[in-house]
Amino acid sequence: MAYIVDLRSDCVTKPTKSMKHAMVNSALGDDVFGEDPTVNMLESKVATLLGKQAALYVPSGTMSNLLAVMVHCKKRGSEAIVGNLSHIYKYEQGGAAHLAGVLLSTIQNKPDGTFDLCELEKKFRGDDIHEPITSLVAIENTHNSCGGKVLPLEWVDKLSEICKKHSIPLHMDGARMMNASIALKEPPSRLVQGCDSISICFSKGLSAPVGSCLVGSYHFIEQARRLRKMLGGGMRQAGVIAAAAVVALDEVMPLLEFDHKRAQILAKTIHGLQLKNFLIDVSGVHTNIVMVNISKDIPLQAEQLVQRLQQVSLDETQGDCKTSNDEGVIVKAVSFSDKIMRLCLHADITDEELWMAIMKITFVFKQLDAHYSTK
Repeated sequence: MAYIVDLRSDCVTKPTKSMKHAMVNSALGDDVFGEDPTVNMLESKVATLLGKQAALYVPSGTMSNLLAVMVHCKKRGSEAIVGNLSHIYKYEQGGAAHLAGVLLSTIQNKPDGTFDLCELEKKFRGDDIHEPITSLVAIENTHNSCGGKVLPLEWVDKLSEICKKHSIPLHMDGARMMNASIALKEPPSRLVQGCDSISICFSKGLSAPVGSCLVGSYHFIEQARRLRKMLGGGMRQAGVIAAAAVVALDEVMPLLEFDHKRAQILAKTIHGLQLKNFLIDVSGVHTNIVMVNISKDIPLQAEQLVQRLQQVSLDETQGDCKTSNDEGVIVKAVSFSDKIMRLCLHADITDEELWMAIMKITFVFKQLDAHYSTK
């Protein structure tokens, strides 16, 4: 059987042994009544870590972002401005409109995950009775669709000043914010000091099996807690899963730098092949995500490349890609567009597995590059 190296996402990780031990031995209570001591400890820990007043444990980052939109945009028909490549806009099924009655207006993301602040200020609406009222600005850090980019602190600070000037709250979708903190060597509280609310995820990169936290002021979290119940997110003895999130912050978060280093090795190795049809922007690899750009001059699509990496040819089982049982290597990845494939490093990838993936990728990329270069 071929050896599988799963680089689809940092959500495919399994709970660590410490997490499983903590889950079995966690102190429990009813969280809807606010009586689960493990959940309460997690929420207090996260609020302190981010320098905010309170936090709320929720099942997913999608629910966390939706709750933020619902609390900040109190009136149906309000408007939230988000990047056109943001997770809230692309991957949350339009929940803000469907469930909250909030219009998501987009602003063009730059390659680094930011957007033009002058353009943003011109987009604010509400004075004209024909228009919706702009009630929220949301950003993403790290920025997934832009390749795991870390937002510059100076840009976030300037954005915060603009939002405060117009009395518009600022929300950060910080699903991978801990990666940004490690990359910048800055405490998480510094990254979000100008934000009114933040969502962080424990199952992206941090190896916990489930859960996110929404963070903000006491009043904000009080409202979010009520809405969480309405959305079906009120959990009972949730300490069973919250315990894994506590371990994630204590034990896995400090190890994120190794995911970043492995991503750099992967990116530099592919770049060093000097292939004509597969390109890597090494300087753009800030954290644990590597984007492979396929040349527009060839008919190969990203999904086809993903499928090829999951196939094992006879040549591979007899060459550098073979494993100890001569069955070869399968690398799992995801396509992000017709010409972009994403590779995502995470805690379950060892150095040995990284090099197995590199051997497989090198073999396939060289083979395809030669094939299309001769046409």
